[in-house]
Amino acid sequence: MAQKVILVDDLDCSEGDDVARREFPLLNRTFAIDLSDANQQRLSEALTFLEEVLERSREVKQASRPKKITDPSPRLQGYTLTDVRAWAREQGLEVAVRGKVTDEVIEQFVAAHPDATSTQSVPEEQAGGDAQEGTEPNAGT
Repeated sequence: MAQKVILVDDLDCSEGDDVARREFPLLNRTFAIDLSDANQQRLSEALTFLEEVLERSREVKQASRPKKITDPSPRLQGYTLTDVRAWAREQGLEVAVRGKVTDEVIEQFVAAHPDATSTQSVPEEQAGGDAQEGTEPNAGT
């Protein structure tokens, strides 16, 4: 038994012998749609217009994510905040495992460790990770 395939125009839902699958490129991608000859002509005109618009346009890049605001609390040269937390726990002070260490705890640490010169410009990652020029890291790290 023979079967007849009837294609329907995807835009106006019309049936006809002129409806066919049409492929077209757009923005480095290929799309396919079933269209009649009349709607294929409309699509071709729209694509021609769109190509002209794109040629005269410029691409807008999405804004990058804003940089994380640095913590304004003082930084320690030669020590990490992990060192401060460990010292604070030894002293019986309450400190969180993660997050900001209070200025009071840092001030007490600096008072107990005079070599932990407080600076504002040393990022936390550098404060104890790599030895800064002219400083020696804590022997415990």
